[in-house]
Amino acid sequence: MGQTRRLNVASDAPEASDQEPCCGTGRSAERTSASSTGDLVSSHLEVLVVGAGIAGLATAAALDRKGMFVDVIERHPEPRSTGAGLFLPGNSVRALTALGLGEQLKALGSPVPGQRLMDRRGRVLADIDMAELWRGTADCVGITRAGLHASLRDIVRVPVRHGVTLSSLKQSDDGVHVEFSDGGRGRYDVVVGADGIRSSLRESVDPAAGARFLGQVCWRFLTDEAPDIDRWSVWLGSGTAFLAYPVGGGRVCCYADVAAASPEDPTAAAGLLKLFSGYDRRVRDLLAAPAAEKAYFSPVEEVRDGMWAHGRVVLVGDAAHASSPNMAQGVAMAVEDAQVLAEVLAMGGDTDDLVRQYGQRRLPRTQWVQRQTHRRNRTRSLPLAVRNIAFRYGAKALYERGYAPLRELP
Repeated sequence: MGQTRRLNVASDAPEASDQEPCCGTGRSAERTSASSTGDLVSSHLEVLVVGAGIAGLATAAALDRKGMFVDVIERHPEPRSTGAGLFLPGNSVRALTALGLGEQLKALGSPVPGQRLMDRRGRVLADIDMAELWRGTADCVGITRAGLHASLRDIVRVPVRHGVTLSSLKQSDDGVHVEFSDGGRGRYDVVVGADGIRSSLRESVDPAAGARFLGQVCWRFLTDEAPDIDRWSVWLGSGTAFLAYPVGGGRVCCYADVAAASPEDPTAAAGLLKLFSGYDRRVRDLLAAPAAEKAYFSPVEEVRDGMWAHGRVVLVGDAAHASSPNMAQGVAMAVEDAQVLAEVLAMGGDTDDLVRQYGQRRLPRTQWVQRQTHRRNRTRSLPLAVRNIAFRYGAKALYERGYAPLRELP
């Protein structure tokens, strides 16, 4: 502690509401907040959240519900939302519902009753019933990223300062002292890094940790040209996969990935459609749609084996544990992080110890998810005949083993 680190805090995620000066100190009154059940909770902790994407807004909402003073900064000058759609499994919907978003998910999203696995020609390998898989949690939902982000902005009572980053951070015995890029200063009991997989705040927690390329690149886009797709549907080739699922409003989110030696976009010369030329016509038609020409590209990466906290600076969401999207657990893990952090900090006591408790509770669960993503990738990489037999006769058991622990509360 005691050293000042120069930071250029960035966020790859979308942001939230209106700007208002942060103070971080000198609060004039104790904060008392009412939960959705009417329970009154209060806390004197002052918390800065860096990043106003899904993880940051969920964290702000969870901390605010526990009565803490919360400030949020976001480097982008105005609210925006990148990406396309999100498939939200049962534990993700459960976590978001606990934050107060149950009705919004129903209104804006689409129910996803099942997952269908097919070979690249469209021959069915397995059908997985989501109600059975996620029994005791919640129904699965598909929603646009923009819709979920807007819904979070609506429930977050804390204003967001846009176009602001941290220029310095220094920990001392009385908290975390920060300077902002707009010249402001503040002192906080805890600083939360929710600034995404490219987190700069992570450097102040574990300089050795960083995003690791997983040998895949992917594309996402939304289209309204496949309104009959009513479930999560994946076509599997050799080193390639194409996924489509409903996200509400007659739209479908499409996702494609390919094995790649580098994180660069391999379609610059040939285009995306050529990579899937041997696929079912349904896939080729979707890739020929105008929306596919503007698909959002990104490498598939993960963040692992790093520390989540240093003193009173702590990470949540992708900044702490980004994973391959093949388990669809990014939103779930981020929102669960927010809930557990808020719950632990509200317990009271030594703040440094509380931050450590948060990491101890969350690490086993996020490590489980990452191990499952690695196993899924290994299964996908089997010879086609072997992989197809494995899915045809063993998919339900594989799904049950992979997701059963996540039905438990975090």
